[in-house]
Order: sequence, then C-alpha cells, then structure tokens
Amino acid sequence: MKKFSLVEFSVNHPKLVVVLSILITMAFMTQFPKMRTDTNPKNMLPATSEVRVWNDEVEKTFSLYEDMIAVGIVNEKGILNTGTLGKIQRITDEILKIKGVAARDVSSFTTIDNVTVEDATLKVAPLMAKAPEDEKGLEYLRKMLYENPLFLNRIISKDGKTTAIYVPLERGSNGKEIADSIREIVKKEKGDEQYYIAGDPVARDTFGAEMFKLMALFAPVAGMVMLIVRYLMFRDLFLSITLMMDAMISIVWSMGLLIGLGFPIHIMSSMAPVFLMAIATDSMHIFNEFYFRYRETKDKKRAIIETMQAVSRPVRNTALATAAGFGVLLFMNIIPVKVFGGLVAFGTIALRLLSFSFIPAMFTFVKDDKLAKIAHAEDVDAGRGSGFLRGLAGFGTHHPKQTVLVGLILFVIAVIGLSKIVVNNNLVEWFKKDSEVRVADTAINKALGGTSLGYVVAIAKEDDYIKTPEAMRYVEGLQRHLEKLPVVGKTTSVVDYVKRINRVLHDDNPQFDAVPETKEMIGQYIFLFSMSAKPSDLDNVVDYPFRRANVWVQLKTWDASAMREVIKAAEEYKKSNPSPMEMKPAGIAYFNLVWNDEVLGDMLKGFILALLVVFGILAYDFRSLKWAIVGYSPLLFTVLLLYGVVGYVGKDFDMPISVLSCLSLGMAVDFAIHFVSRLRQRLKEAPAEPLSEALLWTAARPGKGIMRNAILFAASFAVMIFAPLTPYITVGAFIVSMMLMSAVMTLIYLPALITLMQGWLLKEAQSK
Repeated sequence: MKKFSLVEFSVNHPKLVVVLSILITMAFMTQFPKMRTDTNPKNMLPATSEVRVWNDEVEKTFSLYEDMIAVGIVNEKGILNTGTLGKIQRITDEILKIKGVAARDVSSFTTIDNVTVEDATLKVAPLMAKAPEDEKGLEYLRKMLYENPLFLNRIISKDGKTTAIYVPLERGSNGKEIADSIREIVKKEKGDEQYYIAGDPVARDTFGAEMFKLMALFAPVAGMVMLIVRYLMFRDLFLSITLMMDAMISIVWSMGLLIGLGFPIHIMSSMAPVFLMAIATDSMHIFNEFYFRYRETKDKKRAIIETMQAVSRPVRNTALATAAGFGVLLFMNIIPVKVFGGLVAFGTIALRLLSFSFIPAMFTFVKDDKLAKIAHAEDVDAGRGSGFLRGLAGFGTHHPKQTVLVGLILFVIAVIGLSKIVVNNNLVEWFKKDSEVRVADTAINKALGGTSLGYVVAIAKEDDYIKTPEAMRYVEGLQRHLEKLPVVGKTTSVVDYVKRINRVLHDDNPQFDAVPETKEMIGQYIFLFSMSAKPSDLDNVVDYPFRRANVWVQLKTWDASAMREVIKAAEEYKKSNPSPMEMKPAGIAYFNLVWNDEVLGDMLKGFILALLVVFGILAYDFRSLKWAIVGYSPLLFTVLLLYGVVGYVGKDFDMPISVLSCLSLGMAVDFAIHFVSRLRQRLKEAPAEPLSEALLWTAARPGKGIMRNAILFAASFAVMIFAPLTPYITVGAFIVSMMLMSAVMTLIYLPALITLMQGWLLKEAQSK
C-alpha cells in the first residue's frame, strides 16, 4: 500500500487544500471577538505566589492602594505664589471628581493633614484649606511646609519650585485613562507652570495601549515589506502573497487558539505575531529550491514534489528546533511565559504544516510561462547572487585556519562582554527618552522623593511593641540608613508623625523633634492624632495591635535593582543593630523586583534547556554527534556575539532581551541545519566531487535560500527600529543583527570548520 504523502495530496487537490485552509482560518477568527488584554505585571505571577499574597496582606493591613499616580507641578519662579497655589487648588478639586480615583486619600496642599497646636490643643487639619491671598498667608504656608519633614521632598521640593499631587487609584482603574483625564484638567490652566504625570499605572497602561496599537501597525507593515522584498527577489506577485498568507494564517490560528482557550493577551504573548512572521520566512528555502528544480525539470508538478523531497528534512527539523526552543518554556513556572512558549511553538508547527500543504497547493496555480521566466535567473554557476555566495564560502573554504582564528578571537571578546551584562527591568525605560511618560518620571524623580514606591514592614512579636521608644528609635535609624542610598529619595513612617506631635506640643522647639522617652507618651500622642486626622494617615504606617510599622520608601528610579539595594541595606542594618523585630519588603517596587527575577530566571532556565534540546535534535537529525557539534557552532557564535554586544553597550538584560533569547536560538540554528543537511545530501549524490566544490555548491544553491531568508527577515523587521517603544526597537535591531550574523556565520565560518575537520567528519563515510 502506497504511503500517504501530504505534498502529493496537496498538489493533486490544490483547491480543496486552499479552501480547507481558509475555512480553518475563519473558524479560528471567530474567537477574536472574545479577546481580553492584561497589561498588569502583577498577573505575570499566579495569585497564590508568595509575593502577591504578602503584598495583598500588607495593602489590607495598612489600607494601601495598589496603584498611585504622581502629578508634578513645576514653576521655575517658585510655586509659593497666589496664582500657582490657586491652580493647585482647582486641579486638586477636579481630580477628586474623576471616576476611579480614591478621592478620600488624594494628597495635595489642600488635602494633606498638617499637625499644629491651637490653644494648647493638638490640631490636625488640611495644610491649605484655601489658597492664601496675601504675603502673610504665603509666609505662614512656607513655614509649615519647610519645618515639617513629612512635607519636604514629598509635596514640596527643597528649592520650592516643584510640588506633587499623589492620586491613589481604586482597584481595577485604568491608569492611562485617568492620566488622560488629568491632562485635560491641567490643559485648562494657563501660565508659567509645567505639568508632569507619572507613576507605575501611567507607564504600565500607556505601554499596554501603545503596544497593541504597534502590534496592529507593525504586523501589516512588516508583512508589506516582506511582500515587496519577496517580489523584488522573484518578480512573482502571486507567490509573494502566498508567503505572506502563510505567516498570516499561522498567526490567526495561534492567536485564535490562545483566545479560545480563555487566556488574556499579556505583554509577552502580544509579541507572538511578530515572532511567527519572522519564523515564517523559513519557507523561503522551499521557494528557492523550487525555482532551481523547475529550471532543471520544466515540469511543475514534478518540481514541486522533488523540491519538497529535497528540503523536507531540513525544513521539518528547523521547525522542530524552533518549536523546541519555545516549547521548553511550557515547563517553566510563570503562566504568561508558558503561554508565550506554547503559543509560538504551536504557530511554528502550524507554519510547517502549511509549508507541506498550502504552499505546494499554491504553486500549482502559477502559470508555466511565468515560472520559466523566473527560473531562468536561477543558475548556480552563472548568477550574480550565486557567484557572491560562492565567494563568501570560498573565503572560509580556502582560508579555514585564518577564519577559525578570527572566530575564536571574537568568541573571547564576546565572553568578556557577557560578563558585563546586568539583569534588570525598568518599565519606564521601555519608552523613549523624549516620551511624555519618561520625561514626567525624570522631572518628578529629580525634584522630589521619587515615583517608585516600596515598603519595609517592621514586624514585632508582641502587641503594642511598636509604641515603645526602642522600636520607634529602631525604625528611625532604619530610615536614616536607607536614606543614605542614592536611589532612595525619601522615607516616611509612624515615627515622623510622633516626632512632629512631640515638637508642636512643646512650643515648636526643635529639641523635641525626637522620639518621646516613654511608651505611654507615645501612645497618648498617637491617640490624640487619631482623634483628628484622616484614618489613612495612621492606617498607612501602623496597624492597630501596634505589632507592625510600615516604612514608605520612595525611590528615584524604577530599576528593579533599586529595591534590591533597599533590601540589602535593611538586612545590613538589622545585622549591625540586632532587634526582636523582623524586616520584610513589600510594595510595587518589591513586586517588580520579584517579577523581574522570576520571569527572567524562567527565561534563562528555558534558554539553557532549549540549548540542550536543540543539540539533541541536531544529533538526531544528522545521526552524528560530530556533525551536530559542527552544526551547533553558528548558533553558539551568533548568540554569544549578540549578547556580548548587549554587555558592551550597557543594555540591561530585561524582558524583551530575554524573550529574544529563544528566538535567537531557534533562528540561528535553522541556517546551519539547511546548510549541513544539503551538503551531506550533495556528498551522497556526487561522491566523486571534492569537498571544497560541494561546499561552494551548497553555498550557491541552498545558501541562496539562506541569504534570501536573512535579507527578507531583516528587511521586514528593520521597520521596528522606528517604533516609539524601546522594546520594539530592541526586537527590530536584535532580529536584523541576528539574521545577518547567523547567515554570515553559516556561509563563511561553517565551511571553514568543515574544511579543517573533514578528516574527522568524513572518516566514517570514507571508510564505508
């Protein structure tokens, strides 16, 4: 009984195959209306993860909000004038009306509590109930601001030119939408003031919105560039569209499956269409070989079948290697990492299924006269492109020692570069330097305590321990120790309130700006304050059994490493100053650190595992460890050189770079699989041909597909370099560099290695 061949079935029933492909695609498209997006980094970790459970507990204990927006107001002439203060009052009043804003806890000149004494009684009231109208009122406000450490560097800068309105958001609110509403409010105000809107929810939700816009823009733009470049290569519009359709169909199938299974689209999975479009260019090897075969046979159906027989093994195994590179991510811990890996692995398999069905079927619709015209230009010996590739391979073949030596020198340089890589994530730096989000964040961080917020929670074993002078002084010492860090702009705790009350109750004498001597006095001060203050004033910094104190730590950068420095400093302080209290980090800055470490750690583990799996695939495909080692060299060199450059230029190893590691692995090995497979095939078909000539033939014929693939790939994704978001720029530059470098490594370095090691590699074949 004849074995079923998908290629032959597709060639014999092309219309059926095309119709089935379209129907399946339409079925997947029915899932698109159910699409949900999720740009919250918190959901990168499961709800049961230790950091999420702990952060939720801290937020509940201290009545904290998950998200906070900082509205910076700058006047270079100084903000303490009646005009600017009036604007602050009007802006605050309008912000309080925005849906999604936790109005009761907005901090501004008009809402923040000020502690004073009136008629020997402690008075807690808003700092500025109404904007002052005369110099006397301005002077009093200036005195209140600069003598109270709770205000300095928080709502007033030391130089008096900047203030901030802190806007907490109700859970589930969209930071970008609220930021846009605030922008509309400040637009109405005229004058010398400049306005800046920053904070994690602004950056996160703005990035999410921009990301999906770019995904909708760059996928078709990259597809259009791919179409144009493919047309310029072969002058065949119909088959150029076929190659683009191949990519688009796989994207629809993959995204439809993702949505149909109920998964939201995260930051990582949103990049899958870009990756699948890149992987789809491997079909170029089929097109390349088909024109050569048609030139030789003049029979379309025979040329299709012979083409697929010639390239089926390398095409199948490159797909397997790429799918494995992403598939290993299914074994990681982070759900979005698993989803991303499974999504791209499924899309890669879909692409290869289409390569053996949809593409052969589409070939049958092209007229013979058009094929003859295109195929006429495909000549291994005479064509300009083939001649150039023979020259490249000839350099490695005829100068193997010099080529390998240069490679080893580059290898050593790359390893040194790898040692310089810093693992870090900074969401704000995913925007360009001149973007509104990044400019605002920089301006507020420069003038005030910082837009990134972390906590250090002091936990005692007994109730009321926090009210003891020992505990208060310990927390105060911790604050001063943390404030020595360059990344820390300001700290705030219950100690600051107690010291302020102690001072104002002693006629504002600076000598009493200290922790009271007894537990009873501290307890009395806290009680008096709680009677008049907003509940959140104390709730945010201490719990009511008085077993936990919350130290607010404002950071001047969103670098994940900043919170790492805070944790290290807190541990050093605890070691130098033993205490019965435990210190635990919390807050969005701490979450970003954990998320950074776990996601990047997962990607790194996945990458290392994929390296091993891909080597196993090469050994299985080539049926030889020797050839697997040789075929592995372009992959290792490409990856090492790329990441070596990352280290030298000072680019952080962040999420976009870590995601690209899997793509670089899969794509860098593809060219080597095609080259080695076709070379060994050539050696079997023409055993009398010298190795050097077989290498040059491989470079000129399958090598043409390699170079075309690289150029098509690079041209399509070069457009991403012009994106407004730096991860897209990174992806574009990385992919362009990776494709061109891996192609050059395959066409120059691989022939040099094979020439040098021919005695070892061909020994078995020669003995047979």
